[in-house]
Amino acid sequence: MTAPITKKRSSFFTNVLKLVSGTTVAQAITIVTAPILSRLFAPESFGVLSVFTSLVSIIAIVICLRYEYSIVLTEDDKDAMNIFVLCLLIALGISGIAGTVILLFGHKLVDLLNAPNLYPFLWIIPIGLMIQGFFAALNYWNARTKHFGRLSIARVAASVTTSALPMLLAILGHANTASLVYSWLAGTFIFTFVLGGQVFRDKRRIIINHIQAGRMVANLKRYRKFPLVDSWSSFINNFSWQLPSLLLLYFFSEQVVGYYSLSNRLILLPMTLLGSSLAQVFYQRTSELRSDPEKLAKSVELVFKRLAAIGLFPAVVLGIAGPELFSIIFGANWLEAGRYAQMLSPWMFVLFISSPLGTLFATLERQELALIVNIFILASRIAALVIGGMTNNIYTTLLIWAGTGVVIYGSLALGLLRLTHVRWNVAFRTLLEYLLYACIPALVLLGVKNSLASFHIWLLVLTGAVTLGYYAMVLARDQSLRNYLLALIPQKSSN
Repeated sequence: MTAPITKKRSSFFTNVLKLVSGTTVAQAITIVTAPILSRLFAPESFGVLSVFTSLVSIIAIVICLRYEYSIVLTEDDKDAMNIFVLCLLIALGISGIAGTVILLFGHKLVDLLNAPNLYPFLWIIPIGLMIQGFFAALNYWNARTKHFGRLSIARVAASVTTSALPMLLAILGHANTASLVYSWLAGTFIFTFVLGGQVFRDKRRIIINHIQAGRMVANLKRYRKFPLVDSWSSFINNFSWQLPSLLLLYFFSEQVVGYYSLSNRLILLPMTLLGSSLAQVFYQRTSELRSDPEKLAKSVELVFKRLAAIGLFPAVVLGIAGPELFSIIFGANWLEAGRYAQMLSPWMFVLFISSPLGTLFATLERQELALIVNIFILASRIAALVIGGMTNNIYTTLLIWAGTGVVIYGSLALGLLRLTHVRWNVAFRTLLEYLLYACIPALVLLGVKNSLASFHIWLLVLTGAVTLGYYAMVLARDQSLRNYLLALIPQKSSN
């Protein structure tokens, strides 16, 4: 008789710490190396990379038809093993279909996207999809067995590869698009290889001994809602995020996409580093309070205030000195990306607030409403980019994009507040309060920026100083915010 799968015992917060720490280290590596890579590679190369990864990401979100979620849901270990292998087979099948489509219609695809420089890398898309599918299955297998530390190690290894390899290739005289694309593929492979090597080393015989076609077919039917319902919502949401790179390329150029990709990455950084952790803790807390509407409303109100306090000033900084800061950090070639970030900064702030609140759809079991919202967001994004693109002016396009995002995500945040019976005047009063806190440091930054004849490293130093000043003032006046941030720091467990 085969022994059951052993699951590591550890506290919830310890597991969260392992995941967050790995993500933080991986992001830190990316941030530290970004100024180097931006000086080694042209914006056009980053533009082609952005379009390539967008095409992969659009399909990758459903590469296992979302069956990977059922690896964790099923109570039977044998079923989990069969679903795991089922996910691998589905990923292989969809990757094969993608390869066939590219072989037959690759030229038409690059013509449609206005991206002739993308064609030499189309053959990598099916390989990237297959690796992403294997990773999705391995990711949830590790979640089931609670080996969260492996995910952190894999993330860091992938980040080191995708950051160090292109630098090495550039030093060797290959500072081109191919180096960026192949480095991305290498990082993705390392990510999956680290996880796969550990899983198959420990559980190879157990998995092989339990593979049964009948069990796979039974679970295919049992969890059919994942491909029939959840996959569509996930695909629409992910497609809407990848859409800008594709349509900006269609209407403008690879260089514009390169500028946008860097500005977008920096804009989403606060959400990547902190927003996901806030959302995870917020979801856990609201799930406990869902049966008590009064306590739930109070929790949502407090979290809205914390998100506003944390997310406001980075948006203000980018709005004031985005071009100058990008030029100092990433080089003069990226001044244009700073202008993009400057125009997109209000959208960044509203997005930072609304995204964690979006977990309320799951808390309140309103997934059908989430699907409708995602469809509406996708339609609004298509309209904004097409209308902007038809003006043949990238600045106009970005202003329409940002304005639409502020309206849509602002309305979403207000709608979720109303759904949990939080008054809107609380939200507006909160925003006004933190805008007043930001006034003095923002005016100092604006005055110094205007007084400098050229971009100077002291502007970067001053930006850091006034940012610390803002947060020090906010924390000094808000003890509950201090307590809230401390609550996000997991304590050591005795388990």
